[in-house]
This record gives sequence, C-alpha cells and structure tokens, in this order.
Amino acid sequence: MTPMIYPWMIPAATIAFLLFVWLLWLILRRSREKPLDKGPAPKDGKDFVDQRIEQDRKTRLFLHGLSVLQREGRLLDFFDEDLSLYDDEQIGAAVRSIHEDCKKTIKKHINPQPVIEKEEGERVTIEPGFDIDSIKLVGNVSGDPPFEGILKHRGWKAGKKEIPKLSDIQDAAMITPAEVEIQ
Repeated sequence: MTPMIYPWMIPAATIAFLLFVWLLWLILRRSREKPLDKGPAPKDGKDFVDQRIEQDRKTRLFLHGLSVLQREGRLLDFFDEDLSLYDDEQIGAAVRSIHEDCKKTIKKHINPQPVIEKEEGERVTIEPGFDIDSIKLVGNVSGDPPFEGILKHRGWKAGKKEIPKLSDIQDAAMITPAEVEIQ
C-alpha cells in the first residue's frame, strides 16, 4: 500500500505549503502598499507610537493568512505532527481532509486563477506589450516579442482579494489561541 500513498501525499503536502507561502506573500505585499493620501505628518510626538502601531499591524497581517489556514484547515497542526507514528492510510486520510479544507479556504478568499488559460506543455505566443509581472520568460530569450515557447507553469493571480477580518487579538505574534474545554 505504501507505493500508492507516497506518489500523491508528497505533492499534496507540497502544494498546500506553496499555496500557504503564496497567500502570506500576497498579504505581506498588500500590507506594504502605501496609501495615496497620507496627509501631513503628525508633529505632536505621536510618530513613535504610530510607527509601532503600524509595525504591529503589518506583523499581524502577515501572520493572519497562516491563522486563517490553521483555523479552517488545521494546516499548522498537520506540519507539527510526527508522521512517523502513523500508517500510510491514516496519513493519506489526514492529508485529504487538510487539502480539501485549505483549498476551500483559499478559493473562498483569493479564488486563484491561472495567468495563462492553457495547459502546461502547450505552445504559447507572448505578444508585444506583455505584462512582465505576470509572465516570466526563461530559456534562450533574445530579441523582441512576439516570443513562442512551451508553457512550463500557468502562473496564478488572485481572482478576488477578500481578506478575512482580523481578530481582535492584541498580540501581533498570536496566530491561533489555545482552546481549553472546561468540564
């Protein structure tokens, strides 16, 4: 049974981890955007306090994505688990559940869409004026567009940017509070 489990368990865990890293990157990138109209800087000594509050907010936003995946998909619990204690069938069942829950969460808040709507391995043409932030050219790149090549990865972009509401936790380092059932 082991040969049937490992071929999909490692890719599933890798995909979950990469989606998590991508989500954190999006949240960090969004948190670093500066507002267009900041107005005049305060002159009454509140600069330090405001900077500290802003730094805590950025830290909280960065950890917020991890918090959402933990709350809705138990991703951190999975990464913290010692998998050597379980049979392959048990690991497979756990990975499937975590994968489904994290996938639903990411689809709910980001709804990733491919940058290029073709299958990997297909021939594509990159026209002049393409978005260099959306398409990375690799290999023997020379001259000017149009370029023709093989699609190695479709890329991902956010179909929506619905960031979940931050909790009211004051500690910026808090990802998920402990739960204690009182009997």
